[in-house]
This record gives sequence, structure tokens and C-alpha cells, in this order.
Amino acid sequence: MPEPTWVALGPIDSIPRLGARVLRRDGGDIAIFRTTDDQVFALLNRCPHKGGPLSEGIVYGRTVACPLHNWCLDLATGQAKAPDEGCAPSFPVRVEDGHVLVSLTPGAD
Repeated sequence: MPEPTWVALGPIDSIPRLGARVLRRDGGDIAIFRTTDDQVFALLNRCPHKGGPLSEGIVYGRTVACPLHNWCLDLATGQAKAPDEGCAPSFPVRVEDGHVLVSLTPGAD
């Protein structure tokens, strides 16, 4: 497996609580989410159902609801919550000294 490539996104405060920022890249944009307790997660910005932009969804707890058809995905794994089935690839995220780093390699640590 190739070494992950990490990208500096900026300060954690640049991501609104219960919101998201988008990292544009070839191969599909990455949505980076922040929870109320400052946990940060990253998923491919594409719902596995109909491709809706997850970054525009509603974040609650550790879940995002797709804005198109309300599919709910776990922010940590990208897995759809029952009864829905599917998964959006997740990307590792680190917060160092208040700054967010995102891996461009899905699932790599």
C-alpha cells in the first residue's frame, strides 16, 4: 500500500461546528466534517445512494444526513445506517496544534 499523502487544510476553526469544508481533488472531492466536540472526520463528498454532496448535509452527533434523500452515514466509517446500505470511502484525519491534516488515501493511516 502506498504511503498516505497528507494535505494541510488549515485551522480547525475554519470548519464550522456541525458543518463541513470541501477539499477539491482529482478522483472526487473530500468533505471534512466537524462535530460539536471538535472531532474531525473526512468522507468522499458523494453519497453512495445517488451521489448527493454530503458536505451540504446535516451533521448531528457522529452522523451526516445526505441533503438529497436523507440517507444517514456514520462519519467515522462512511457506512450507511440501516435500513440503508452502502458506504462512502473515509479518509484519515489528524489535528495537530489546532490544524487539520487530511490523507488523500482512503482508509490509510
